[in-house]
Amino acid sequence: MNPTIHQEARQSMQRHRFARIAAAAVAAVGVLTAVGAAPAGAAKAKPLAAATINGSGATFPQGYYDACRETFKKEQPNLTVNYPNPGGGSGKGRQEFADQVTQWGASDAPYPAADLAKVKGGSFLYIPTVTAPITVSFNVSGVKKLNLDAATIAKLFQGDITAWNDPAIAALNKGVKLPATKVTIARRSDSSGTTQNFTGYLTKAAGSVWKLGTGSTVTWPEGSQGGAGNPGVSAIIKATDGAVGYVDFSDAVATGLTYASVSNSTGKYIAPTVAAATAALEGVTLSADGLYDPLNSPNAKAYPITAPTWLLVYTKYADANVSAAVKAWAEHLIGDCQATAASIDYAKLPKAWVTQTKARLAQIGS
Repeated sequence: MNPTIHQEARQSMQRHRFARIAAAAVAAVGVLTAVGAAPAGAAKAKPLAAATINGSGATFPQGYYDACRETFKKEQPNLTVNYPNPGGGSGKGRQEFADQVTQWGASDAPYPAADLAKVKGGSFLYIPTVTAPITVSFNVSGVKKLNLDAATIAKLFQGDITAWNDPAIAALNKGVKLPATKVTIARRSDSSGTTQNFTGYLTKAAGSVWKLGTGSTVTWPEGSQGGAGNPGVSAIIKATDGAVGYVDFSDAVATGLTYASVSNSTGKYIAPTVAAATAALEGVTLSADGLYDPLNSPNAKAYPITAPTWLLVYTKYADANVSAAVKAWAEHLIGDCQATAASIDYAKLPKAWVTQTKARLAQIGS
C-alpha cells in the first residue's frame, strides 16, 4: 500500500480519536459531578509519591487507556503513566511485562500455559478493564451494508472467497448489488490479541469450515496485507477498494470504516455496538483469576465477536512507590474511568465484576 496514504489515514484516525478522548474526559467529569462525586480534577484521593509506570501491549483497548491516562493525571498529578501509540500488540505487551521491561502490560489474550514460567516478576494478576466488538470492516465501492455469518467470514479470511460477488455472500444479502471486485485480506502483522480473539471466534462459530487455527499469529493466505496494530489494519482497509479486515470497534469508528452485521449464536444478525457488547457479557462468568470469554455469546442480543482485554500487574514490586502507582492506576481503570468507556466505544464492566476485581487488587503490595 502507498505509505503516504497509510500515514494520512493513520493521522486522520488519530486526530478523530484525540478529539473523542478529550470529549470523554470532559464527559467523565460531568458524570462524576452529577452523581455527587468529586470530579477528576478535584479528587479526594490521597496524592501518591512521584512515580513513573510504563506499559505496552494491546491496541484493542488503546483508546480507553489513553482517555484514562488523561483523567488519572488529574487525580494523581505526581504519577506518570506511559503507553506507546500504538501499544505494540498483545504479544509485545505480554513479553515486555514478563521480562520486567514494563511495570504493567496490556493483552487481549492470556499467557499460553507454556509461557507462565517465563514471567520473571513472580505472581501477577489479570485485571479485566473493558470489552468491545471486533468488527468485520470492509471497503467495497457501492456497498454500505452487509450481513455475514461465521462460515462466510471464515471463507473470506482464508482465501476461499476471492471476489465480492461470490454466491455465498450474495445468498446472505438479497437485493444488494455486489461487484466482482477482488477481495483483499487486511490482517495484523504483529503478535495480536485481536487476531487471537478473531480466530478464536471463527474456531468456535465456524467449526470445521475454518482451517487456519487460532493464535496471536496465524499463517494468512498469500497476497493478504499486514498492518501494525488495529490502526494499521484500519488504514489498509480505508485505502483499498475490496479490502476486508478485523478491527476493534473504537478504531473502526475513529477511521470511519463500514462494518458488517454478524449472525450470532441464535441466528440474528447483530451490528457491532457498545450495547451489543454489553449484552455479550450477560451470563458470562468472571473466573476467580480474572479471565472471561464473551466470544460467540449465547445471548440473543449479543454481537458475537465481542472480545476481552486485561491489564497485567504484579502483586509485588521492589519499589513501594511503583507498587502504589500501579494499584492506583488499575483501580482508576475499573473505577472512575468506567464513566468514559461508552463515549469512546467500549463497554464497561458489570458492577459485580468491578467489586470482584477491586477485591483482587488488594493483593498488590501485600
